[in-house]
Amino acid sequence: MGIDPRKILVDADACPRSVLKILQQISSEFHLPLFTVSSFNHDIDNPLHITVGNGPDEADLAIVNRVAPEDIVVTQDWGLAALVLGRKGRVLNFFGREYTAQRIDFLLDERFQKAKFRRSGGRTKGPAARTREDDLAFERGLRRILEEGRPGLRA
Repeated sequence: MGIDPRKILVDADACPRSVLKILQQISSEFHLPLFTVSSFNHDIDNPLHITVGNGPDEADLAIVNRVAPEDIVVTQDWGLAALVLGRKGRVLNFFGREYTAQRIDFLLDERFQKAKFRRSGGRTKGPAARTREDDLAFERGLRRILEEGRPGLRA
């Protein structure tokens, strides 16, 4: 089996601890480097952690500047997802759903509409509490992506 040239990059500012644990376990299992990126306001325990300032989009820019084709980025940020897709990376959210080029424009428009609604005084619901099922869905989604592109495997 050949060496997998990919790496995993995580937008760790908002990443749930349970997702980080899953990422550490699976990146070790697949022998992939796991980079976490966050502002200095977060305490992330990872040997390949990159700390950035707390300015807008600093973590996003650090990730985009490091992503290569077929790298996997884990984030909930639709803007970052769009940039990564433009660089031919794969993007997975914290629930195991992969962002695709076909769907990203719709998501960005939805984000714009929700922000406009909030600016006009409207309120939107926040995320529901994370469950064990959410963690299992994330693990399945990550494994699916990693198994798809694993060198030496044939479909």
